[in-house]
Amino acid sequence: MKYVLITPARNEERFITKTLDSMVAQIRLPERWVIVDDGSTDNTGEIVRRYAASHPWIEVVRRPQRLDRSFGAKVQAFNAGLERARSLAFDVVGNLDADLSFEADYLEFLLQKFEEDPKLGVAGTPFLENGYDSTKDSFEGENHVAGGCQLFRRKCFEDIGGYVPNHAGGVDWIAVTSARMKGWRTRSFSEKRFHHYRPLGTAERNIIGSLFSYGEKDYYLGGSPVWQLFRVAYRMVKPPVLIGGLALLAGYCWAGVRRINRPVSRELMCFHRREQMKKLKAIIGAVLRFKKVDSFRVATTQDRVSL
Repeated sequence: MKYVLITPARNEERFITKTLDSMVAQIRLPERWVIVDDGSTDNTGEIVRRYAASHPWIEVVRRPQRLDRSFGAKVQAFNAGLERARSLAFDVVGNLDADLSFEADYLEFLLQKFEEDPKLGVAGTPFLENGYDSTKDSFEGENHVAGGCQLFRRKCFEDIGGYVPNHAGGVDWIAVTSARMKGWRTRSFSEKRFHHYRPLGTAERNIIGSLFSYGEKDYYLGGSPVWQLFRVAYRMVKPPVLIGGLALLAGYCWAGVRRINRPVSRELMCFHRREQMKKLKAIIGAVLRFKKVDSFRVATTQDRVSL
């Protein structure tokens, strides 16, 4: 299978060399890797052009400088890059962030998953970030594909209408959930990981501000209040202990009080909540089964001691 990658990059001079080195080392190279320098004011453009000069499959697109950093602008940059590759023959299109790294067989591994499963629409892997492992520490599950590296079967990407611009975020989540709603399989394969170097959501805010923003996003993406309470409780035991969960809850409640507009359709919100309730029942069932087995072991041990 042939693939193309698009990387919107804005002021990524600290980490983009790691991404460039990872791509140059790949066993299976893309037909084209379009890196969109989205108005960087640092040395991002110079670094990328240096690599493009010696690797003809890397193309650099320069966009005008702008004042803010937003998810809507990131989609615009992605689309500008995709336009440069649209005339090529490819089966898979991927969004690749400019602040991560991975092994030399990483993309080969994901492409093999597409070859093995014709109904696989979106594929990726969990990620590591300063001791955080999204497989162990996330509440999302294996059907969610992290936005740092998302590969789409071309037909799937066209079915969902591509990425939906949204200034406040959730772009990658909307794409993956829309793919499942339309009958495609989405999967994060835990056999591999990519390393993410800048903490998620902290490009222009601290960790507490980031969690507050995530709480707001949970609301406007249509998340269930019941699910959110469990997520908050789960987050409270993670660093920063207690405060992180409270920030997440505050963001969700503040968005609800303001009744901010949701960028998702009613159909997608209902589908999302059904998935959340199904997942929550599975989690609670697993916990109850574990407690039942644990209680049985304790009782058995006590019987043996008494004998």
